[in-house]
Amino acid sequence: MAQALGFDFGTTNTVLATADGQTTHSMAFTSAAGSDDSMRTALSFMKDRQLGASALKVEAGHAAIRQFIDNPGDCRFLQSIKTFAASALFQGTLIYAKRHSFEDLMEVFIRRLRNYAGDSWPSEVKRIVTGRPVHFAGANPDPALATERYNEALSRFGFPEVHYVYEPVAAAFYFAQNLKSDATVLVADFGGGTTDYSLIRFETVAGKLTATPIGHSGVGIAGDHFDYRMIDNIVAPQIGKGSHFKSFDKILEVPTNYYSSFGRWNQLSIFKTSREFEDLKKLVRTALEPEKLETFIDLVDHDEGYPLYQAVSATKMALSAADEAAFDFAPLGRGGHRTIRRADFESWIADDLARIEGALDDVLEKTNTTSDMIDKVFLTGGTSFVPAVRRIFTERFDKGRIETGGELLSIAHGLALIGERDDIMQWTVQ
Repeated sequence: MAQALGFDFGTTNTVLATADGQTTHSMAFTSAAGSDDSMRTALSFMKDRQLGASALKVEAGHAAIRQFIDNPGDCRFLQSIKTFAASALFQGTLIYAKRHSFEDLMEVFIRRLRNYAGDSWPSEVKRIVTGRPVHFAGANPDPALATERYNEALSRFGFPEVHYVYEPVAAAFYFAQNLKSDATVLVADFGGGTTDYSLIRFETVAGKLTATPIGHSGVGIAGDHFDYRMIDNIVAPQIGKGSHFKSFDKILEVPTNYYSSFGRWNQLSIFKTSREFEDLKKLVRTALEPEKLETFIDLVDHDEGYPLYQAVSATKMALSAADEAAFDFAPLGRGGHRTIRRADFESWIADDLARIEGALDDVLEKTNTTSDMIDKVFLTGGTSFVPAVRRIFTERFDKGRIETGGELLSIAHGLALIGERDDIMQWTVQ
């Protein structure tokens, strides 16, 4: 019987790990898209006549993306489900006329993962240990609401115990297995939707690793926000942001709220079914530059959100290694082929970087910790490769104290290891 299941339910990727003593294993998932030990946090729903008139073919992760790409217009696609967890404004979404709450979506996602895992999914688990950010993403996030929703979804699987651990704490525990001596450790976890910090003192007492939490901090900003800044500066002006329309005898600016929906590409499938999208279509008739709004509508109608995400991500990744990178997104026409400078990108994310650094200042100030008091700094998450993000740490800490690795696996494996401990309550969020 597996003691613990570590569940890293991420904004972008989800990983599950099991533990047996001090040994952990990533759960492998095999779907129509192949096998992998991490899954995109995505769902797709499509009508399938072979399953019956009211049945849907549901896929998760990479298989969901493939189903969406192979069936444009016929498939409902949802990405980054976690971003809605703490939002009281999100009361559900309609999928083929049936309303799905956050809890429903989370349950469907886990059931698909269990199906993909097959025999590697343990028949019995004593406890599931789930990661949660220090601060959830979104405007006015409600962590109690998020926990309530997580509890409801997980209760449908009958786990005897459900525990929650801050994601950077789990990453810290994973990294701490390799410490050669007692150390004060700072972990910076850069997810898709949040940046979280955890400051912990690790010591070995009677041969057993112990930890004293010193402080936590976080902010609802991370890699997805950087993507949004790129879209807002590169794409949005070409599809009408800043343009105008005529209302009786007045010239008004096209409402910017349309572009916040578009910029956060994971919300496009919801925006497509909204009243706002219908209003946008009507606006074309009075727009001074109707061709821009028509391009906007075409992108939404043809479900170009994910291809746009791929183009933006490719450019962002390239800018981590070069001063300039190409942005290529054919659906925009001529405007979809540009050279982007790293200096421009860094100016677009300057405010986000300031808030990420501000959260670091916060944890250090609250705990009266100076840079020279920290023995190790562990950076995890893909956004840690962005040069401007890395500079936040290299300018404060000696390079020899900064380590990276396990970007996708560290949290899930740390959660599973914590789940093996008798003193689990010391590590959990109460």
